[in-house]
Amino acid sequence: MTEINPEVPLGHVRVSDVMHTGILTTDPETPLRVVARLMAERQVHCVAVADEGLARRPWGVVSTLDIAAAVGSGEDLTAGEAAKTEVVTVGSDDDLAAAAQLMVKHGLSHLFVVDPRSGHLEGIVSALDVAAAFGDG
Repeated sequence: MTEINPEVPLGHVRVSDVMHTGILTTDPETPLRVVARLMAERQVHCVAVADEGLARRPWGVVSTLDIAAAVGSGEDLTAGEAAKTEVVTVGSDDDLAAAAQLMVKHGLSHLFVVDPRSGHLEGIVSALDVAAAFGDG
C-alpha cells in the first residue's frame, strides 16, 4: 500500500473515488468522423481503440486533440490511423495524486483505470476529475 503524505494534495483520495466506470471502445477500422460523432453525442474526450475481441486490452486512444490534428491536416483517417495517444493505466486503488503525476509525466488528460487484482479495465479518470476533487478538497 502507498504511504500517504499529508503534504500532497489528494493523497488521501483514491482513483476509484472519482473515476468513471465503463470505457467507450471502437475498432481500428471505424472512420474517424464516426468516432468524433460518438464522442460529441456522449460528451467524452477520448475513445479506446481495440481490435475486435480484445476490448479489454486497448492498444490506442483517440482523443479530441487527435481528431483536431486530423481535421487540421485534412486527412480522412480511421480510428486506428488517428490513435496517437498512448495507453497509460493506473490502479483503481492508487491515490489520485499519483494519477495526476502520471498524467503530467506522459502529457495526458486521461488514464485508463485497471483493477489491481484482475488487471481488467474498470473505467477512466480524467484531469477534470482531478480538478474537481482538488476543488472540493
